[in-house]
Amino acid sequence: MHEDNCSSVNEFLLLGISNSPGVKVALFTTFLVVYLVIVAANLGMIILIRMDPQLHTPMYYFLSHLSFCDLCYSTAIGPKMLMDLITKNPSIPFTGCALQLWIFCTFVDADCLLLAVMAFDRYQAISHPLLYTVTMSSRACSLLMAGVYTMGITDASINITLVFHLCFCGSNEINHFFCDGPPLFLLSCSDTQVNELVLFTVSGFFELITILGILVSYCYIILAVIKTHSTGGRLKAFSTCTSHLTAVAIFQGTVLFMYFRPSSAYSLDQDKIISLFYTLVIPMLNPLIYSLQNKDVKEALKKLKNKKCF
Repeated sequence: MHEDNCSSVNEFLLLGISNSPGVKVALFTTFLVVYLVIVAANLGMIILIRMDPQLHTPMYYFLSHLSFCDLCYSTAIGPKMLMDLITKNPSIPFTGCALQLWIFCTFVDADCLLLAVMAFDRYQAISHPLLYTVTMSSRACSLLMAGVYTMGITDASINITLVFHLCFCGSNEINHFFCDGPPLFLLSCSDTQVNELVLFTVSGFFELITILGILVSYCYIILAVIKTHSTGGRLKAFSTCTSHLTAVAIFQGTVLFMYFRPSSAYSLDQDKIISLFYTLVIPMLNPLIYSLQNKDVKEALKKLKNKKCF
């Protein structure tokens, strides 16, 4: 394919979820409320963790970064999607499309890896409580987070290289509400088989090490809990993992279904619904899960309310 043909597309048109004006108004209202909740809940969680000294532990340090990642990747998608619902020309520049996909992939990958790091943190806290503060020192936590963001940036950079080095010389209409790999592959006039294979392999590797990390950590946690003779001790150990397991089940279940379906089962309309779930619903649910099921966060919120009352 000649280079001048490859560069014929300067912008993409995002077709969105629906063309019906009535449906668009309803979607705009709903998603605006959801996005405002995402911003308020995740920013609130970050601020609460920074303000309360009792939450200055590795577990809540990682939780604050989880909220940050949720906020970043939902912001890469949400405002643009809301704007497209009320404008007549839902276009996005070629470079803007690449940037949106890069930001989205960076923080979704970081979110995914962070869940494995949080499982490791719970393993250290439950299996080696006496060495916990030494093993999970502030330096160790910072290094883990640096590794998480580095891997997220690496995978995102591979993603946009594989997608945006293709030739787009035909239609520029993306049948989606944001720039994602699969709908962009459908638009390309290049042979995408190698690109899709490499992308699937790299994404599969990241997903595999995340799931393995979580499974291994929880196997050790279960063994440590079994050795605990006290029923109260067992319940306390499991209670600290409830919120994390809920977040893992929702996030990993959605990602696995989204990107590891058979090609015969792939549907763009179904893809949009699932994408809505993990781009807007999950970032809204995570801070609620950790605040409603977590005793320390509840107590921190009560203390903050009492301070405001006085």
